[in-house]
Amino acid sequence: QVQLVESGGGLVQAGGSLRLSCAASGRTFSTASMGWFRQAPGKAREFVANMRWGGFGSYYADSVKGRFTISRDSTKNTVYLQMNSLKPEDTAVYYCALSLRTVVAVEDEYDYWGQGTQVTVSS
Repeated sequence: QVQLVESGGGLVQAGGSLRLSCAASGRTFSTASMGWFRQAPGKAREFVANMRWGGFGSYYADSVKGRFTISRDSTKNTVYLQMNSLKPEDTAVYYCALSLRTVVAVEDEYDYWGQGTQVTVSS
């Protein structure tokens, strides 16, 4: 089993920045991909960013490209989402997810999920 714990969410003004963290524990040695998704009120959960756990290749939703950066610290089994130039439409619960396969944006292809962290961007 794998456990994922997100942190770093909060309230920020438009134009500000936040860094989300996702700490993975348990049987993480088979991790292939890590991703971030988000779910705004009344909307379906959507893909935000993804990276290969080996560090080669990252992918972003068009809505966050150029503003968000996904990275990892393999020594800490932690993946980060640096969010800059935040907009009110970025307000959502952000989830990290882990896949044992090489995947990108399809929610069903992820095997483990965190509990989510709230990000609220005020205008």
